Amino acid sequence: MTRCSRRALLRGAALIPLAATAADGLLDEAGAENRYFSSHGTYDHHTLSYDLRLAYDPSSGTLDGHAHIRAVADRPLARVELDLARLTAHTARVNGIPARPRQKGDKLYLTGSHALAAGTPFTVEVGYRGRPAPLRSPFGQIGWDRTGDPHDGTLVASQPLGAPSWFPCNDRPDDKAAYTFRVTVPHGHQALANGTLRDRHATAAAQCWTYHHSGPMAPYLATLYTGRFTYDAWQAHDSATGETITGHNHYPAHLSQQARHDLARQPDMLAAFTGWFGPYPFETYGAVVVDTELDQPVENQTLSVFGSNHIDGHRGSETLVAHELAHQWYGNSVSLRNWRDIWLNEGFATYSEWLWSEHIGEDSADTIARAEWHTLNHRHRRDLRIADPGPHRIFDDRIYTRGACTLHALRLALGDDRFFPLVRTWHATHRGTSATTAAFIGHAERYSPHPVQPLLHTWLYERPLPALPRARPDTLRFVPEGPSGPASACLRPLAYPISRPLPACAGTNQRCNWRC
Repeated sequence: MTRCSRRALLRGAALIPLAATAADGLLDEAGAENRYFSSHGTYDHHTLSYDLRLAYDPSSGTLDGHAHIRAVADRPLARVELDLARLTAHTARVNGIPARPRQKGDKLYLTGSHALAAGTPFTVEVGYRGRPAPLRSPFGQIGWDRTGDPHDGTLVASQPLGAPSWFPCNDRPDDKAAYTFRVTVPHGHQALANGTLRDRHATAAAQCWTYHHSGPMAPYLATLYTGRFTYDAWQAHDSATGETITGHNHYPAHLSQQARHDLARQPDMLAAFTGWFGPYPFETYGAVVVDTELDQPVENQTLSVFGSNHIDGHRGSETLVAHELAHQWYGNSVSLRNWRDIWLNEGFATYSEWLWSEHIGEDSADTIARAEWHTLNHRHRRDLRIADPGPHRIFDDRIYTRGACTLHALRLALGDDRFFPLVRTWHATHRGTSATTAAFIGHAERYSPHPVQPLLHTWLYERPLPALPRARPDTLRFVPEGPSGPASACLRPLAYPISRPLPACAGTNQRCNWRC
């Protein structure tokens, strides 16, 4: 999610008091980390895959769902625990045998005929139905929502606790799995979901759209959009592998001209980011613009969502486009293990905005970092530890900007020759898994000729704002290495501002396959 406090997905949603966090800070019986929102998810099992069959009727707003879940027991289980809110489970099976579903609050419990031993793979099937709607959360209403457009569109943006609004899941950010979505909607409507479109076929009254994403993906990043969209396909060069990444953008027809312009530099961003961060981690990427205003875009895995208010035909929100793309590496591929570590998501994505600005010849990352430091120093209270902000404040603006300043301070301490290999190998080491702040500090120590733990501890765990070191000209050379050595020809800043169209280009730079 982009920089700004998370108030609500749709404009106008009200904040409500934090609920169900009394157990936070207690140690899980299995030795799991202390975690925020401990009423969500369970460490009793981990999930391998979700196969969701969904039939949605936009005229009535009803959803008929069937979930087939493959999982592994991590301790002896007398029952299976899942998260499911505001929808009713009417049938269930565990390992193919009918099980009794019981719902209490936002939990679904399935009791089978036999207990499961630790380490045992098992399957769960749940039939459920109802009228999905946003869930009340500490950050407004999140999850499944209707756009209110003339085509009865829907969208899903679940960060951090909204996934149970539309399917039964183990709602932990570190429980990542593969996903298949089979979505049936009436003729004239489309369905978009994570991953790649595998099949589309029509029946007498409806169309079924099938998507698959091998992930692995956390439940809060799973998404579904229905409605009517126009779309464009595009291709980008992966600077780390030399491969071509195919993407798709979808938007309402009346916004198509502006959206094409505003999203046109995603291929350039992907080429630049793969040079800095390493190979693009998934099979595809794209953006969906929904026909309603959103407080903030959201980085749903492989398919970020933007509101109509983020499209102006002048690239006025291009920093947000860069932010959500960067999340595919930092936040989605390398996930946080606990919501207390969210600076690892948002600090990296915010710093990527600054790198993009530097890359295209606007303000340098150093200039932006010092301006943001000044704002943090003079306009904010110094009462937040960004590596453990507390569950109420995981979307505080300071986590974004101080997190990015932390990375810039580390860059100043190490120099580009060490900093960019550090961030690339951070992703390479933890790709497809979850990580913690402690793991990042340990990783940074291995890339520094001198201890950086004191510097990072001060930025991340202490409330006073540290000073930014002075930038040395020989430190910020901005030439991270690509697969064939320094990629300075690729990464030279471009001589045009964000707010203007791309210049005409006669061809492709053969040294780095830079797409002009």
